[in-house]
Amino acid sequence: MARKPGRMYTKISGPAYTRREYMGGVPAPRIMHFDFGNKSREFPIGVTLIAEEACQIRHTALEAARISSNRYLSKALGTTNYRMKIRTYPHHVLRENKQATGAGADRVSQGMRKAFGKPVGTAARVKSGQKLITVYVEEHNIEAAKKALRKASMKLPTPCRILPEKLN
Repeated sequence: MARKPGRMYTKISGPAYTRREYMGGVPAPRIMHFDFGNKSREFPIGVTLIAEEACQIRHTALEAARISSNRYLSKALGTTNYRMKIRTYPHHVLRENKQATGAGADRVSQGMRKAFGKPVGTAARVKSGQKLITVYVEEHNIEAAKKALRKASMKLPTPCRILPEKLN
């Protein structure tokens, strides 16, 4: 079975579905590291990626954003000159009513009968104005952090803005 397109899960509809103790077989989120880079050093500037619209961001999109921005920062600045923090967690469980295809599928698949769906992944429910990713850098590395977050925003299903701020 192929994965369904992300536009099927982008809109927030209905209450959150998060109680994993009642569900069987929820796949683990693809994103594993939420805080990386140089965690021991204090940086004076924080550059933040902020969502402009409310939506659901799938765990695969969060991981793609993390990989693209982290790869750019580690090549441009080195691994000790920044710290990056993912500020959302995919709690919401996505369901899909899987349909069988191929010869004889009409006898196997029951259409919309009892179509609650099986868990297929997780998503983070994001509000408008919520902080998604923050990169902490020195003052002379602000442009590299902005470029890394712009690359990350291309992987996400909502328009985003980038906001630098002094921490001290």
